[in-house]
Amino acid sequence: MEKYIPTLRTKYNEEVIPALQKEFGYKNVMEVPRLEKIVVNQGIGQAIADKKVMEYSLKEITAITGQKAQTAYSTKDVSNFKLRKGMPIGTYVTLRKNNMYEFTEKLIHIVLPRIRDFRGINNKLDGRGNYTLGIKEQVIFPEISLDEVHKIMGMNITFVTTAKTDEEGIALLRELGLPFKK
Repeated sequence: MEKYIPTLRTKYNEEVIPALQKEFGYKNVMEVPRLEKIVVNQGIGQAIADKKVMEYSLKEITAITGQKAQTAYSTKDVSNFKLRKGMPIGTYVTLRKNNMYEFTEKLIHIVLPRIRDFRGINNKLDGRGNYTLGIKEQVIFPEISLDEVHKIMGMNITFVTTAKTDEEGIALLRELGLPFKK
């Protein structure tokens, strides 16, 4: 039986690696930056007042990513937010390997084009070659049915790369197909 390989992973191996080697002059294939993981998270401040919001969020993030979502808990007390240590405040999923490449491909080809007035994404990285993309509504994902949405919530998608600089990170993500603004 032949092992399944996502098309974006094949594109990385066959097109992205040679392009980045040519652009940055890497002598060894192992020097070329790669996508390490993708973290999809959703902070839910309303979970303090309404416990159902957390269940909906877990269900939606699991449907979007195809991997079971985890609950994030607060690490300290914050009296201004009526928050106690150990209370659930968000959900997250860490995608790696094939799941990561499939999610990225779906994001590039299906989800981002569904955003109204979409002109590309900002090209600001964190200084270490990692990129975080904020999405305002979860309904742009095809797995989410508008009838079943209880509350419109945003989410953050963080691309963690092995790039050492922002230039290398942007070049990697652009070669993979992320539509940055010109």
